[in-house]
Amino acid sequence: MTPLPIVRRVLGNGPFAEIGEPTLAVVDDRSRTVAVGGDLGAVQWSGSGTADSRWTGHRIGVYDREGLRCKRLVKSRYPVRSLAFHPTLPLLAVGTGRYDGGYFFEGELLLVHLGSGTVVSALPYAREVLDVAWLSERELRLVLAPCDDWENPEAHEQGHTVVVARAEWDAVGERTIGNEELSAPAEPAARSDRGARTRRLLTDLAAAAGRQWSPRRRVWAVEGREDGRVLAALDGVLAESWLPSGDREWVVEDDEGGRQLVAAADGTAVWANAERRGHWRGRGWEGDAPRIARIAVATGQVLETLSPDVGGVLVAGGRRVVMRPMGRPGKRPERLMMFDLDGRVDGPEVSRFDLFNHGFAVRRASRPYVLVGTRADAPHRDKWIVALGADGTSRRLFPHSWVPHEHHFGGPAVEIGQSLVYAGTVHDSQGLQPGGAYVVRRSLDGAVAWQHRTDHPATALDADEDTVYVAYNSGALTALDADNGSVRWHTELDIDGTPTTALSLAVAPQGHLLIGTVDGRILECSVRP
Repeated sequence: MTPLPIVRRVLGNGPFAEIGEPTLAVVDDRSRTVAVGGDLGAVQWSGSGTADSRWTGHRIGVYDREGLRCKRLVKSRYPVRSLAFHPTLPLLAVGTGRYDGGYFFEGELLLVHLGSGTVVSALPYAREVLDVAWLSERELRLVLAPCDDWENPEAHEQGHTVVVARAEWDAVGERTIGNEELSAPAEPAARSDRGARTRRLLTDLAAAAGRQWSPRRRVWAVEGREDGRVLAALDGVLAESWLPSGDREWVVEDDEGGRQLVAAADGTAVWANAERRGHWRGRGWEGDAPRIARIAVATGQVLETLSPDVGGVLVAGGRRVVMRPMGRPGKRPERLMMFDLDGRVDGPEVSRFDLFNHGFAVRRASRPYVLVGTRADAPHRDKWIVALGADGTSRRLFPHSWVPHEHHFGGPAVEIGQSLVYAGTVHDSQGLQPGGAYVVRRSLDGAVAWQHRTDHPATALDADEDTVYVAYNSGALTALDADNGSVRWHTELDIDGTPTTALSLAVAPQGHLLIGTVDGRILECSVRP
């Protein structure tokens, strides 16, 4: 049996990495323990919206105060609103919740058993819990948001304060707090942002432990170089370079951060594509100017910056880099923009961009590939895989979906010989169904060599001579036989025993596997005996 991968090195590591952007933290002096709530963010960006199904980035981390080792990491369906350690028991009460944007305030009361790791959701139905506080060993005070804002414009400033009593809180089961215990009149209840105070607390805790806290988040792209350097793009960082020694060589910062890295034609530079989202400013949505930069790998110097009229997605293949525009209101179809060291030339027209079904980033591509719709009235449907020739012309290869009447969404891909291996999901009006995610290998005439079905969408994919490596938003990492699609090995990704999730992945020239995680770290893994 092929051995599982071994994490040889972790780049960008630091205290409290597991929880992403912190929202609140509490210290329990009795147990010398710290609990932190945070958010890793979504696993999609404005250029690719296909990997977020069944994902939640909300986390609760429990740490030793002295060494800041992560003892427990808990996923939450909703943002973390409040945390409280029980006065005597190894038990953490967690209030979570959010407004759904149109009617309900949803959330949970989670009871985290710190010894066993068991998590109990104690309320009878979804209800946002704004605050939790232990009044004694038996009594827990909750401040609950109203159930909804129907005919109540003040609901967003109100709460219901109740006290729930139990003789043995460590024996409370799922949904065993009754409706009658949650009844109380509405009164004003503040919603405070504790992010700045939490960041100061984590900085002080790290300093007391002899460490430095500097938050890192979502590594969207990672690439290995022949000389052993590792390049990455992540939140707040357009691009960075790590030396084989493990030291960071240079960094190019950006307000929002890089989402793609594509090697430039001469091999000495890399194209980096920054995220640019719209923001509400006064009377409407406005966006900052797009930023696509060519950066010297040896020095980190920004050699040139392109500012196209609209943001786009970089598509690489052969020695050509193509930008697919994300679209302009009222204009369709779009023209691709082709970049090389001699400048930009216009490419062929393609169908209108759509966020949720265009993603088709092909690694190791001999030429650019794009996913193009064939229906002007519904560009997200009837997609074809299209190849771009050296002269800028496009040629349809085969329909993206090989199953009649199934509507497939795109995902990451890799070219192997005269074939494409790509991941995606099957659209269903009820959401992603079991077995609705896939990896498939198809020859360039569309014939299916094999397919592998899973329950979670892939976030990243790459291959070497005989193995396809696939990362999923569940935290799983799978190696498939490139010839027949059988599973060589399957593992749940972790760092020092604490689970994490891969957002980007690349097979380095040296043969090891590079993994960029949702929590800002880069793993160098051996995958050979």
